[in-house]
Amino acid sequence: MSTPPRNLPGTSAGLRSRLLRSRLVRSRLLRSRDLQSRALDVVALGALLWLGALGFQTSFGAQPRFFVAVAGAIVLGLAIAAAGARWRLGELWVVGLAVVAYLVAGPALAAPAEAGAGVLPTLEAWRVLVFGVVQSWKDFLTVAPPVGVARGMLIVPFLCVYVGAIVAGTLAWRVRHAAWALLPVTAVLVAGAALGADTTALPVLRGVAVVLVAVAWLAWRLETGRRSAAATVTAAGSTPVSTPEPGLPGAVARLGRRRRLLGGVAVLTGAALLTALIAPVLAPAGDRAVVRDALVPPLDLHQYPSPLMSFRQYVKDRKDDVLFTVQGLPKGERVRLAAMDAYNGVVYNVDDASSGAFAPVGDTGTLAVASPGAGDGRHASVRFTIDDFASPWLPASGRIRGAAFTGARGTGIGDSLFYNADAETALTTSGVQRGDSYSLDVEYPETYSHDQLAPLGFADVALPDPSNVPEAVASRAGDLAGTETAAVDRVRSLEQGLAKYGYFSHGLEGQTRSLSGHGAARIEGLLGAKTMVGDDEQYAVAMALMARNLGIPARVVMGFAPDWSAVKDPTAPVRITGDDVHAWVEVKFERAGWVPFNPTPEENKEPLPPPKQPLAKPKPQVLQPPPPPQEPAEVPPESDPDALNTDENKENARQDWGPVLAIGLTVGIPLVVILTPLLVIAALKGRRYRRRRRDGAPVQRISGGWSEVLSLAADLGTRVPAGATRREHAATVAGAFPFAAGGTTTLARRADAAVFAGGEPTEEQIAAYWSGVDASLAGIRGSVSRGRRWRARFSLRSLRAERAERRRQQRAERRRRAQQRRAQRGSTAAPMRKDRPTPRATDTAAPRSPARMTDDE
Repeated sequence: MSTPPRNLPGTSAGLRSRLLRSRLVRSRLLRSRDLQSRALDVVALGALLWLGALGFQTSFGAQPRFFVAVAGAIVLGLAIAAAGARWRLGELWVVGLAVVAYLVAGPALAAPAEAGAGVLPTLEAWRVLVFGVVQSWKDFLTVAPPVGVARGMLIVPFLCVYVGAIVAGTLAWRVRHAAWALLPVTAVLVAGAALGADTTALPVLRGVAVVLVAVAWLAWRLETGRRSAAATVTAAGSTPVSTPEPGLPGAVARLGRRRRLLGGVAVLTGAALLTALIAPVLAPAGDRAVVRDALVPPLDLHQYPSPLMSFRQYVKDRKDDVLFTVQGLPKGERVRLAAMDAYNGVVYNVDDASSGAFAPVGDTGTLAVASPGAGDGRHASVRFTIDDFASPWLPASGRIRGAAFTGARGTGIGDSLFYNADAETALTTSGVQRGDSYSLDVEYPETYSHDQLAPLGFADVALPDPSNVPEAVASRAGDLAGTETAAVDRVRSLEQGLAKYGYFSHGLEGQTRSLSGHGAARIEGLLGAKTMVGDDEQYAVAMALMARNLGIPARVVMGFAPDWSAVKDPTAPVRITGDDVHAWVEVKFERAGWVPFNPTPEENKEPLPPPKQPLAKPKPQVLQPPPPPQEPAEVPPESDPDALNTDENKENARQDWGPVLAIGLTVGIPLVVILTPLLVIAALKGRRYRRRRRDGAPVQRISGGWSEVLSLAADLGTRVPAGATRREHAATVAGAFPFAAGGTTTLARRADAAVFAGGEPTEEQIAAYWSGVDASLAGIRGSVSRGRRWRARFSLRSLRAERAERRRQQRAERRRRAQQRRAQRGSTAAPMRKDRPTPRATDTAAPRSPARMTDDE
């Protein structure tokens, strides 16, 4: 019998061959569709992650490295998720692959400032990447935007997008329902909104785009899933139940697809319109509440005294000293030092809780985002060179858009720079001193005339309420403001009233007497006097307090204004001396911002001296003739001077002195009884002060200085906890005496450094420390009333506390000695115990208990 040839169309082998070829074609088609599906998933997820990451963009400004980092995070994250899905890698393998990719690509993407040539891995870049996983979040949220790319600032958006991409890709390709992949995408969107700046780019447009892309992607995934299920059923050799297309004519199938397409477009359009309509209602225009607004930067402004306290020192002791030079300052502009908005009856200072707070600067080269209203005024490049000036407050001018610090200390000043965008002032914890120089790219706000300000009202701004305001402020404010109703007219009435009725004097030699300071008593004396006499310090504070009394948002600004009439070339460097110091008032108006006002009278307006009274002409005296001489009277023998020393005369003398002695004893004995303990207490405290300052080792003398501060605080009634650290004691003292907080905190740190650091302090260091102690003691005493100071002078609290501490130390010393004696007795008795025989194990072992019997036994 002949065998039919193999693989002929009619044979079973030919059928199997056609079936294999059909399955091969179908598998290739499925793989092609799977690749297309993966590619569309990558595009959709990448677009959603990119839209979510744009919430971080305003924190970086126009920094191109931000966009590179986000794009790299999306590509890396989705690639790792695709690899894990392709080879079915476990969670640990995916995490390990993500960590390796982070360390390899991280230097170029997340730490370019520390990477070699911006892309190559270095040890510093790896250090920033490793520690930045934990530390970069705090730095990112406490640095004023734009944060820059140094110190791992890019790690925050990179990690958010990187982890979000890995999780989203894994859920999209390894979980049945693709909608789960939108959870990490939503997390990235929320993180960008919460951790970014208080302004964001196109929030409504981005929200609409996210909704459109998400809905379209989910609809497409559902459709491809349905078709894949139908193809699987067909490949298995059965008719699909869930799809009508294979069994219907082509026109009907096309009609069904067209209806689904039109329905999807309608759903997307409705979702976009709904999002665009609801978004402005749920999130109205304006600054958003973000996480960085709830965080307080690690800067204690109470450590830095108000620069207004040194106002009179500039004009009195440093009138002709060159403080610094400035080049590029536009003619007519002033140099700003600090804007003060908090008054407590003693000093006008800067408050953290005001409308603008100091935030650390990340990128000193770009501060445009931090400056509200940037881009509205005149630009200038101003260069400062510090001469005889040392202060943490940075001389500046206008809104700072960027700063470049040069010199040996330039890097340290830039790293410790804090900027208050609302106050337009800067502070560096490193301080500026002779030899420092820096350039500022500044912008000056638009100036407004009186007519332009007339229709405007006051802006709504958060300012701390002043305390301990003198009563004369309210009465004089009402008199000067009168019946004015327009906002600017009320401010002008205060400004012009002080300038018109006041007189100018620094209180220097040859000038009218004028006390320095701006405390409540000084302002009361200024406004309550018939003739107001003062300078910028008093008039600026008086106007600001009167404005605040009338509900006007006002603050005091101190700075320097050169005499432009004496400047021949404004483009040349201008020397700023102590005589150029000035203070003025700023009031915030709607849409105009802070507008300056100068209530100080002209410097040549001095009060007239009182008229001199004519001297009375004395009448000539006539010399009277001497009286005629008289013959001496005869003295009886018993009246002889030698006879006066008799018992009767002695008794009369005792009788004459008796009342005097009685009064003296009556008054003197109680005085002695009262004053003796007081004098003893004062002597003991004086002896303690001298002993702490002069006796003992150098470290003990430093520690004694800090103990002197705590003793005064205890005598003034402050409860100083025993066993606390110096930092904790400093916090307690600062809370009780806030006006001396900066000095006490500094003394505590210096004492810790002297005690715990190696080496001994020098005599110069000890003398300098005790000078600080004396200044702190004077500041604490000056912050309380006179009666409280006298009570503290003779208080026994510190002496009792010192005695209790000494007894505690004595008890501890006795316990230590007793322990040493017991240890010595134990060491001498040990050899005697070695000579004794050791009992055998059989003698000391416990008797064996009888074994229990089991049921089997």
